[in-house]
Amino acid sequence: MRARTKRLWGVGVVAALLIGAVALASVALRQHADLFYTPGLIAEKGHPDAGKRVRVGGWVQTGSLEYGEAADMAFLIEDTSGETVAVSYTGIAPDLFREGEGVVATGRFDEAGNFTAESILAKHDENYEPRELKKAGQASS
Repeated sequence: MRARTKRLWGVGVVAALLIGAVALASVALRQHADLFYTPGLIAEKGHPDAGKRVRVGGWVQTGSLEYGEAADMAFLIEDTSGETVAVSYTGIAPDLFREGEGVVATGRFDEAGNFTAESILAKHDENYEPRELKKAGQASS
């Protein structure tokens, strides 16, 4: 084979490998990408497809947290639009999870529009202070 033919084959192989890698990465990202919704966005555009994994974020509405049997709980997520999304969750909630605080729930809507969370992330403000320091500050005042 001539040098020009070898180069052409090399470029062809590299291009095929590059196209394969891009296709594989796009399939993997599409399968694991969780779309983020707020209650206002859901009210505006409707519920996502049933069974599709999504994230719903906002604040836990004050007075909406209800505990059921064992580790079952239900609560409402609200945002600044005034809309809410009802969430049911089975599991242990994070330490920072409480009414009036930020939360991101990852889960799925069913055909009836009910949201069942698989995991809950509690959000907090950037002013972190360890519990021990808060207790020490309260004791000295």
